[in-house]
Amino acid sequence: MFSRFKQSRTSRRGLKEWRGPPGARAYAIGDVHGRLDLLERMIATIDRDRRDSPRARDYLILLGDLIDRGPDSRGVVEFLMNLPADGMRIVFLMGNHEEMMLRVLGDEPEALHQWLTYGGYEFAQSYGVEVGRLAVLSPVDAAEKIRGAIPRSHIAFIEGFADSFTFGDYLFVHAGLRPGKSLAEQDTHDLRWIREEFLDDTSDHGCMVVHGHTISAEPEELENRIGIDTGAYQSGVLTAVRIEGDQRRMIMVDERKP
Repeated sequence: MFSRFKQSRTSRRGLKEWRGPPGARAYAIGDVHGRLDLLERMIATIDRDRRDSPRARDYLILLGDLIDRGPDSRGVVEFLMNLPADGMRIVFLMGNHEEMMLRVLGDEPEALHQWLTYGGYEFAQSYGVEVGRLAVLSPVDAAEKIRGAIPRSHIAFIEGFADSFTFGDYLFVHAGLRPGKSLAEQDTHDLRWIREEFLDDTSDHGCMVVHGHTISAEPEELENRIGIDTGAYQSGVLTAVRIEGDQRRMIMVDERKP
């Protein structure tokens, strides 16, 4: 099974050193988008790494956008719902795609076609919905048809996702944060949707922000943020970052290299 590892210290060229809490290790996985095949390989890689180097406290963080676009949203949800903790604390963060799905199947069916065009069709199809019929239904009826195909336990699972997670000097969010505001002042919409205002900002946020949401060909390690969305649904590359003490390691699984 192929995986690529890139390791670095968190202090480079005199930059601030970012550290995880003592005795703990975190693995954060970027946007999965329905790629169950890559997620299974990533979890297997992480499991091997944990066996090779046991730690007292391990954390697994999923950065959101587990669903839509890729072929098996249902499989991803079921896999993660049944993933054995095996001594890890598992944290699920809410992405903009999870938010949009919950809104459409909740109180905003009028946003149905917007959601469908950027990944919702693939989501619905993974739950056995005949997506060709959705176009002839009203948004309310189409949303009801999709909702009826999804086990209630899956919806409840996604509704329970958090918006952020702190690990020592690191802050994990889906999209980013609004520069100049403390975490307590952040708007949920920014944590799930923000792009340029966060990506283009070079200021010190008081923590190292680890995020997904915006695709890059390779993981991005900058002075104030780490982006690990490598576009798994289209590139076939799923990326995670492993953080322990003052060390970071990128873990990448690639469909082209079994």
